[in-house]
Amino acid sequence: MNKLQLRQRMKASFHQLSERERHTKTKKIHEQLYQWSGWHQADVIGTTISVGSEVNTYTLIEKCWQERKRVVVPKCEPNSKQLHFYHLTSFSQLEDSFYGLKEPNPDKCERIEPANIQLLIVPGLVFDKSGYRIGYGGGYYDRFLARNHLETCALCYEFQMVHEVPHEDHDIPVRTIITESDLISCTQ
Repeated sequence: MNKLQLRQRMKASFHQLSERERHTKTKKIHEQLYQWSGWHQADVIGTTISVGSEVNTYTLIEKCWQERKRVVVPKCEPNSKQLHFYHLTSFSQLEDSFYGLKEPNPDKCERIEPANIQLLIVPGLVFDKSGYRIGYGGGYYDRFLARNHLETCALCYEFQMVHEVPHEDHDIPVRTIITESDLISCTQ
């Protein structure tokens, strides 16, 4: 299957996930994350704001605040296809963006330099054990990671894992993938 077919197949799988299944699986993924050494070592964590049936990041962000970790969330710049990260201290600092996304309001948040991010949770739809992923098609994270070498992980449901993701030279794999039952150290 090519990237487009895998992306479409995965979006269909998300629609079949009940709210109860999503909640149960997300809770297990979070438990795996919170036990991982990468989580304990990071004081500044970057993550997106989840939408729909994605692994919930709202509770993850609240956990960061409880543990006095700094949370940084991305704002997409569609013209340049760049990501800029902002320190989030309250959900009230978010605003509606394109495609139904929530992003930080730059007037309410401090912009954070990428070098300060100690762990970046990278979103995606499809993953393989080598850390390659299929995102939502904008290429924002591959561009960002090509310029910024950070500790990365992805949170996904087991059904998002496939044998092999088609990838190109410019695709940047994540280093760790966490599912509801596994913590995968990726090898390239």
